[in-house]
Amino acid sequence: MAIPSKKIRVLIIDDSASVRQALTQVLEEDPEIEIMGTASDPFVAARKIQEEIPDVITLDVEMPRMDGITFLRKLMSQRPIPVVMCSSLTEEGSETLMQALEAGAVDVILKPRIGAADHLAESGERIRQAVKAAAIARLDRKHRPTPPGSPAAKLTADAVLPPPTGRAMAKTTEMVVCVGASTGGTEALRVLLEQLPANSPGIVIVQHMPEKFTAAFAKRLNTLCEMEIKEAAHGDPVLRGHVLIAPGDRHMLLERQGARYVVAVKEGPLVSRHRPSVDVLFRSAARSAGANAMGVIMTGMGDDGARGMNEMRQAGAYTIAQDEASSVVFGMPKEAIAHGGVEKVVPLDHIAREILAADRRR
Repeated sequence: MAIPSKKIRVLIIDDSASVRQALTQVLEEDPEIEIMGTASDPFVAARKIQEEIPDVITLDVEMPRMDGITFLRKLMSQRPIPVVMCSSLTEEGSETLMQALEAGAVDVILKPRIGAADHLAESGERIRQAVKAAAIARLDRKHRPTPPGSPAAKLTADAVLPPPTGRAMAKTTEMVVCVGASTGGTEALRVLLEQLPANSPGIVIVQHMPEKFTAAFAKRLNTLCEMEIKEAAHGDPVLRGHVLIAPGDRHMLLERQGARYVVAVKEGPLVSRHRPSVDVLFRSAARSAGANAMGVIMTGMGDDGARGMNEMRQAGAYTIAQDEASSVVFGMPKEAIAHGGVEKVVPLDHIAREILAADRRR
């Protein structure tokens, strides 16, 4: 008889009693998660943490007596614990959550909308996965083993992509770089993009983030990097010196129009438990770009992108994965390697040079 694994113990910090109740309900649907306790503000939470250290904290942004960002900074400077930030769906809140990620939060999630059954079911899976990813995230270079689990049924990218045409794509002079990331990806992408010069190949990115937050993320990166960075809109061309980030809650596909590439942004079901999905982007790149594409899979929980990256490699694309030592969560790269889709594994700070070297080889 197998010995049951230790459950992930979560402390919920939110000033709303109804949200605390909803999050408790959502998280306890997973047998691998249990609620250690709840707190209405950081002061109550601090007393609980003195008694017992949780594996993961879910933290509201706006609270009385002390806001979530201030508490997060104090926590990370004194006793780092994986934190998942919670926020309502607002443009203003998305700017604040960018600060939270820079302060050390592992991920950001939307508060569940009480009473909206469909949204609660869909966001519930996202919330549970975020907590599980946080539980194994590297903080201060510490690593914990991935907990076992039985994943729920997942749709593949076939649910979103049109049927393949069977046409082989001729190799052109322009390369398109397709990047997928999840937990830990916001900081990893900043490191990558800050290293790239203004004339780098066009880049399309899927980073698992909620709706609204991707626009703020792109805007923030655009102030830090030489390349032009924006949230993708339907029909945007993929141009040298430009980066397009898939909008939260929408899939992004790469399409070819004559001699150029554009992105299609569309609705659709969750694929590999995500929308946007890395698999959708990668598989569309395999079909539309073939050897003109380069695939990069980075830090993240789960296996989104693994199948798509294998298709990219089979179609002639150059594919690389971030290594375990530099990944916050070595889930997505590990799965892509296991599926045979990765040609080379490199540290985070070597990815930019790989992109530039591949561009020079063309």
